[in-house]
Amino acid sequence: MFSILIVEDEYLVRQGIRSLVDFKSHQIDQVNEAENGMIAWQMIQEQQPDILLTDINMPQMNGIQLAGLVKEAYPDTHIVFLTGYDEFDYALSALKLGADDYLLKPFSKVDVEGILAKVVKKISLEQKSRQLKDLVQENPSTELARRIETHLEDSSFTLKSLAQELGFSPNHLSFLAKKELGIPFQDYLVQARIKKAKLLLLTTDLKIYEIAERCGFEDINYFSQRFKHVVGYTPRQFRKGEGNQ
Repeated sequence: MFSILIVEDEYLVRQGIRSLVDFKSHQIDQVNEAENGMIAWQMIQEQQPDILLTDINMPQMNGIQLAGLVKEAYPDTHIVFLTGYDEFDYALSALKLGADDYLLKPFSKVDVEGILAKVVKKISLEQKSRQLKDLVQENPSTELARRIETHLEDSSFTLKSLAQELGFSPNHLSFLAKKELGIPFQDYLVQARIKKAKLLLLTTDLKIYEIAERCGFEDINYFSQRFKHVVGYTPRQFRKGEGNQ
């Protein structure tokens, strides 16, 4: 879920946006308000919202000044300007600061929700891209880890079977695994399987049970339980983007 800060010196406009728009349908569960740029800047430093919806013409600090501060300090924040026709040139110049879009007053519920849908989709794609980059870069650091990675799809794979494959006793391999991997063999195996599941959830249209099988889980319910325990979300929630927050 995402957060938004509405910055507008006219109370009725702020309340109109807040009451008309169905934020939760756009995965926005935190909605805050500020009546001018100075107050907004203080709130942004404390809360770091995902989306800034700000008027341009405001007392104390206008929207363009605010956007400049935000883009310098929090470049991942997405900005949408609220502006009247007489400030249209300002809105166009504001886009050069890295703003995502603008809304011309008077605007409707459909206008606001259309912009939010576009921005939220953009944020979700950016977060998914960062997640994939992080997952791909997490390469196994030892030969033992690389050997484990080759067996992730095999549900019968255990410490004992790997010990036989390598010619070690299970106790000796258990000791080596904890020393090299930093955690017990079984914990590493589960984490590696969950990592593979996350990649498949993000990059394929495979059904959940198919992903479970490809990651060495015979029981889809057990897979979902383990996934939620490690990730904090169910596989379906993660695929929908709830795990990108």
